[in-house]
Amino acid sequence: MFDTISGNYDNLNRVISFGIDVKWRKKVLQMVTKTNPKTILDIATGTGDLAILMAQTKADKIIGLDISAGMLEVGKKKIADKNLSNRIEMVLADSEKMPFEDNYFDAITIAFGVRNFENLEVGLAEILRVLKPNGVFVILETSVPDKTPYKQGYTFYSKNILPIIGKLFSKDNVAYGYLSESAAAFPYGEALNNILKKIGFIDVIALPQTFGVATIYSASKK
Repeated sequence: MFDTISGNYDNLNRVISFGIDVKWRKKVLQMVTKTNPKTILDIATGTGDLAILMAQTKADKIIGLDISAGMLEVGKKKIADKNLSNRIEMVLADSEKMPFEDNYFDAITIAFGVRNFENLEVGLAEILRVLKPNGVFVILETSVPDKTPYKQGYTFYSKNILPIIGKLFSKDNVAYGYLSESAAAFPYGEALNNILKKIGFIDVIALPQTFGVATIYSASKK
């Protein structure tokens, strides 16, 4: 499904969020940079936006992982155009069965991808496995505002405007319908915090962004 929309995915993200997703990603970068990581994994990297941003850290090795070959091919071209191929490697793999050793990465990020896990708890447990002790795990994901009038505005936008935008960008209406539905159904805020704690993460915090339409989560490992 993601292969079919890979060519338009970056433009879609900018339009859907009115460009604010760039600001959210920069906040993720700031949180990761503070930990001075040497190795970074960006899961569900898609076309590599966040992995490329992570090149602003002092990390020696950045890996972008995704299950969509189409997305990765777009990302590889972007990385080559920015002369970052020596620092960023794109890996085709399942995030719930990653080909990495235990305690391997200093920092792990995932932007708008955790909701696509086939089994959320399995995927999070796999992330915990490859994260080093005291490493940082940062999630950027959509959420639903809980205050009036933002809640009502978000509901109207996601049900009426978002599908129209999707149709303008792609003939694959199923794909964009899925993106909207998965965002609405995904546990957010304290619900996701509790799942992270259940899996074994510590220092779990949720930071709502832009009236609550997105949330940045930070967690660590004992």
